[in-house]
Amino acid sequence: MSDDPEVCLCFHVHRRKILNWIRIERPKRAAQLSECYGAGTGCGWCRPYLEKMFNAAQANSDAATAELPDPETYSKNRKQYIREGKGKPPAGDAANHGPT
Repeated sequence: MSDDPEVCLCFHVHRRKILNWIRIERPKRAAQLSECYGAGTGCGWCRPYLEKMFNAAQANSDAATAELPDPETYSKNRKQYIREGKGKPPAGDAANHGPT
């Protein structure tokens, strides 16, 4: 797995960017992570991971421990999530939600 995997596949926001944003901005609610380059505002797939990262930071534990599956599995599961109609990625994101 990459040292800096993408958490938000819609807007290509990496874990390191989110962790730094949490450290610097000190959000009060997990929903505020959307201010970090739009993370979580596309299809919604990454929201549970964003919440885990936020909760870990609030508990003063290592937010990086909100581990993602390997990138291939993460992307494949997101595609299934979208096919099931649970989320809709932004226009122009065909590379991340087409058939597999």
